[in-house]
Amino acid sequence: MTSRTMTATPAMTGARRRMKLFLFVMVLFMSWAAYVLIIQQGQIGARSSQLDEVDRKLTDVQAKNEGLKQQINRLNDDEYMEQIAKKEHGLGLPGERIIQTE
Repeated sequence: MTSRTMTATPAMTGARRRMKLFLFVMVLFMSWAAYVLIIQQGQIGARSSQLDEVDRKLTDVQAKNEGLKQQINRLNDDEYMEQIAKKEHGLGLPGERIIQTE
């Protein structure tokens, strides 16, 4: 073997240096990508819990809305209005005697 093959040539030294620089840049990029991934996973978890809370509130409000719609329909009924007038306000038809109990 010649001594030339045993020692590193300037071209091989430059290639090795470029490879190390490339690997260093890749490690930096992968570290940054992992950091961003971890941060985004945390944000997704927080948004998911907020979404669950808002969905629960929406369900509650929709149920309340349905109840209020039913109450509006009941208030349009004359018999129901008469019952409310008798119960809450102590009113009655002419000739009726209202008996209050406590």
